[in-house]
Amino acid sequence: MSLVSAFVPIWILTAVGYTACRRGLLGAAAASVLGRFVFHLAMPAALFLALSRAPLAGFAGRSLLAFAVSTVAVVGFGWAGASRLFGRGPGERPIWGMAAGYVNSANLGIPIATQIIGDVSFLAEVVLLQVLVVTPVILVALDRHRDPAARARVRRIASLPVRNPVILASLLGVACSAAGLRPPAAVGASLTLLSGAAVPAALVALGASLHRTAPSRAAPVELAVITALKLVAQPVIAYATGLALHLSAPQVLAVVVCAGLPTAQNTFVYSQEYGVGEAVVNRAVAVTTTLSLATLAAVAALLG
Repeated sequence: MSLVSAFVPIWILTAVGYTACRRGLLGAAAASVLGRFVFHLAMPAALFLALSRAPLAGFAGRSLLAFAVSTVAVVGFGWAGASRLFGRGPGERPIWGMAAGYVNSANLGIPIATQIIGDVSFLAEVVLLQVLVVTPVILVALDRHRDPAARARVRRIASLPVRNPVILASLLGVACSAAGLRPPAAVGASLTLLSGAAVPAALVALGASLHRTAPSRAAPVELAVITALKLVAQPVIAYATGLALHLSAPQVLAVVVCAGLPTAQNTFVYSQEYGVGEAVVNRAVAVTTTLSLATLAAVAALLG
């Protein structure tokens, strides 16, 4: 029952967003406005605070390598498969890959890691890997698609860290962590309040988008493949890699649990911001979040 309780707030807030949009309480542009609020303000605040407090020395080790292998394999397969299997265009491929392999390490990862693993130290490494490595790769690919001119692409990519609030906040957070700096109390308190809105606003926006987008654009077979990659392939690859690297049983459990987490709502926020793949991604987040409970319960029973 305690494992289920970690999912309940996510389901409720997504349903609230859907119902509010269905009843016309938030207006036609609700999902877009909330998504931009999360992308430009709340999420950067949350990432800055998380990374400025994270010990960067933990960003290493065989356990993280096992998780990274599973992430690269699944994101890469999803990225390529979106084109070869479903004819998705260049802008949709990175989002498709992200939906298949980018885990919800924050609001779901923390309570689940606490419940199953009893420790969140490895989860902090997962957050660092996704924010500092995976996210910039995805955003660079999306930015390149936004401006197809080759010369303009070089300028845009070079300036991406200062133009993109997610990357900029992440870099500033890492810099503060490395230098041992903390923002003034008033600034830190303001950022804490703003960051607290990131998850609920993203979930409400997700629910609103589920009502707004056309179901015909989200082919069931695509959702099935993304779900299988996220909830089956990624944990299996993580498990096999962990065994190959001779990880201990607790380390294998931590790696597989983190790999079995559902698609992060950040994926939907990025797809909405760049205007690609929204119809597939919002449903992928909802479906994997619902079904991942079974995957994680099975992992806990087999490896716990």
